[in-house]
Amino acid sequence: MTRVGVFGGTFDPVHVGHLAIANAALDELDLDRTYFVPARRSPLKQEGPIASAEDRLAMLISATAGEPRFRVSGIELDRKGPSFTVDTLEALREEGQLFLILGSDAYADFERWREPARIRDLATIVLAARPGAPNAPSGVRMLDSPLMDISSRELRARAARGRSLRYLVPEEVLRYIEEHRLYR
Repeated sequence: MTRVGVFGGTFDPVHVGHLAIANAALDELDLDRTYFVPARRSPLKQEGPIASAEDRLAMLISATAGEPRFRVSGIELDRKGPSFTVDTLEALREEGQLFLILGSDAYADFERWREPARIRDLATIVLAARPGAPNAPSGVRMLDSPLMDISSRELRARAARGRSLRYLVPEEVLRYIEEHRLYR
């Protein structure tokens, strides 16, 4: 059976921590492919993404182009309203055995998500450790990924102060951010 990773988030912007987690999942879980799924808007966040859906999709496509097992899906961007993981997993379930890749910080709110029990039925939950986040509960697999203290929120703030994002985002993403004057 095909083994498929599903890695969601706002990716505003995608950074090297995201790529390191996805790469660790490819290797450790022996995945055939991993979908990066940018959210239109998280239902648990008050504010929406800063960059447009088109900009975030373009940055993800350029960031993942070097790894043939990475795919970018606009499935949540094509839907109206907030993005719900359960809907995405339902849409992807025919692809194969699903592995939902989350940062341990995102998992802290998991029980507040829409239909957490159904999410567990549809996918194996795999957590990447994040600095300061609680340890994973039993029954959830921890990914042996690099512990990188990088967040998109901090990167946006850094860019807004005129600071460089070099070596924090892939070079193609850095060029895109600079050319389109994002986060200024």
